[in-house]
This record gives sequence, structure tokens and C-alpha cells, in this order.
Amino acid sequence: MYFAIVQNAGVIREISTLITMQTKNIARIVLVTAFMLLIPLAAMQFTDDVNWKLADFVVAGVLLFGTGIALELIAKKLTSPVKRVISAVAIVAMVLIIWAELAVGIAGSPFAGS
Repeated sequence: MYFAIVQNAGVIREISTLITMQTKNIARIVLVTAFMLLIPLAAMQFTDDVNWKLADFVVAGVLLFGTGIALELIAKKLTSPVKRVISAVAIVAMVLIIWAELAVGIAGSPFAGS
């Protein structure tokens, strides 16, 4: 009985450590996303060339946060360094294509920015 209690305490400690690590990683992703969104916000204060609406900030925040979570997920789940690099490059390329489409409409989709 004592062994089972000690074993369960060890499992609970491991789960607690895992949750703490995941919370720190998510907090880091949120902070980086917020910092990146401060760049256009600051630029809007100094120039009229940057004119973002609330919807622009929301879309950019979702896109950046989703990218951070996806990169974190592939870093944890994929064991092969080659697969990690290929997956990370693919995710970043997709984000850049989506960002360019939203900004200037490179593919002429209905949700393009201009």
C-alpha cells in the first residue's frame, strides 16, 4: 500500500511538472505574440502609413499565436531533427503566404486586404 501511495505521488508530481512546463511555454508564446503586435501599434502612433483596425490585430494575434503553438507542438512531438526543420519551414512558409495574402492579396482571394 505504501508503495502505491509513493508511486501515485510520483505520477502526480510528474503531471504537475508537465503542466507547469506547458503553462510556461504557452505564456512565453502569448508574450512573444503580444510583443510582435506592439510593433504595428507603436507604428500607428508615429505614421499614417500603418492603419490597423481591431480586426487586423485579432487576425494577426490568432495567426501568430497559432504559429507559436504549432511550432511548440512539432518541437515536442517530432524526434527527428530533419522532420522538425522541414515541418517548421513548412509552417513558417504557410504563415508568410497567408500574411501576404491578407496584406496585399497575392492570390486574389475574397479575404485579401486590398
